[in-house]
Amino acid sequence: MLTEPLFWLVAIPAVLITGMSKSGFAGGAGGLTVPLLALAISPAAAAAVMLPLLVYMDFLSVKSWWNKQSNSQLLILLPSAIVGIIIAYLLFDHLNEQYLRGILGIISFGFGLYGLTLGEWSQRKPSPFIGRICGTMAGFTSFVAHAGGPPLNAYLIPLRLDKTKYLGTAVMFFAVVNAVKLIPYAMLGQINLSNLIVSAMLAPIAWLGVRLGLRIQDKVNDKQFKKIILSLMIVVGLRLLWTAFISS
Repeated sequence: MLTEPLFWLVAIPAVLITGMSKSGFAGGAGGLTVPLLALAISPAAAAAVMLPLLVYMDFLSVKSWWNKQSNSQLLILLPSAIVGIIIAYLLFDHLNEQYLRGILGIISFGFGLYGLTLGEWSQRKPSPFIGRICGTMAGFTSFVAHAGGPPLNAYLIPLRLDKTKYLGTAVMFFAVVNAVKLIPYAMLGQINLSNLIVSAMLAPIAWLGVRLGLRIQDKVNDKQFKKIILSLMIVVGLRLLWTAFISS
């Protein structure tokens, strides 16, 4: 990774976008990161490099959103998210690189399409049972691709929480989920010195993304930015599906 120009070409903007997303600006945009990195390196390596950065960005973001979350919703979502993480961990060794790229492609394309077409149409208030299903999906997709935002949003957005409580809940949810993921990632050997060096080199970009997101979230059209990110997710998803199942 250290000597691959393509990796750095995609890693710097991907980490910057993720940092902006972590600040509460354009939530869910971070779902683009691992699929984008997987264009240059293996999906497993992409996820491994990003996890320490996500934990670092969570630390920076939690201070701004502490005590602004809905604890009742977190009690519904977090236990099921841990179940999703456990399922992904148990399946991980059975997935080769081709299948991982295919899963990433489906996640990226599907969530991008959902966000652009159906994401704003959810009107019916979901039940706690739906919340547990979405929490499990968020845990699973977060483990595989750090892309738990769309399943989480599918539950939280129809609840029509005020913006501060919604963002606080999302930030706290992923802070816990990412911290929990460190354990199975370490057990799988994904947390190693080589990946940590790359993560450390990208840490200043992560810090810049969080600070930039906090600064511009009231000045930039959030919906237009989301549409750009969601469109990129569709393009990247199609590229990963082509790489996984057609060009191979």
